[in-house]
Amino acid sequence: MELITKYFPNITESQKAQFAALYDLYMDWNSKINVISRKDITNLYEHHVLHSLGIARFINFTPGSHVMDLGTGGGFPGIPLAILFPEVKFHLVDSIGKKVRVATEVAQSIGLQNVTFRHCRAEEEKAKFDFVVSRAVMPLSDLLKIIRKNISTEQKNPIPNGLICLKGGELEKETLPVKNKTIIHDLKNDFTEEFFETKKVVYVPM
Repeated sequence: MELITKYFPNITESQKAQFAALYDLYMDWNSKINVISRKDITNLYEHHVLHSLGIARFINFTPGSHVMDLGTGGGFPGIPLAILFPEVKFHLVDSIGKKVRVATEVAQSIGLQNVTFRHCRAEEEKAKFDFVVSRAVMPLSDLLKIIRKNISTEQKNPIPNGLICLKGGELEKETLPVKNKTIIHDLKNDFTEEFFETKKVVYVPM
């Protein structure tokens, strides 16, 4: 928890309580349904919660925005972002039903009012959003093809609507097809922990 307040000192007491509750909830659910690697669950705040909040180092979503989290798994980056941005609506989608169940139960347990969930394949979700966020491992070009239909033409934010995803490692080849439009934000400039040395936020306007 100290990691969250270290980088986001202005969060409210209510938000602190929601972030603090995540550890026990994910520990409990993970023992029943494996949504986070067993070896990695102790790093929940650094590797999952703070990593998700890296998107907030790139954009401060305008209240009233609609954001889809594609391939949310157990709720990342959607749930941490929904805690941080209570006036933004988040729609969390995953093709694996048991993962959606965990994310739904966690959100209900901490009283999140600004999230909805859907168990479906990305291709099946037809609704429009200002942004699609993802921590998916899918190549960028494949992701862009799938979510093109989901990006709204109405603009509410300081930057154009599009895709914002969390990626790691070497991205030169992956971003080549959209290189002229892509912005890569290095999280090592925001967070000092070694885990973030190769972590990036990749933004493609659409």
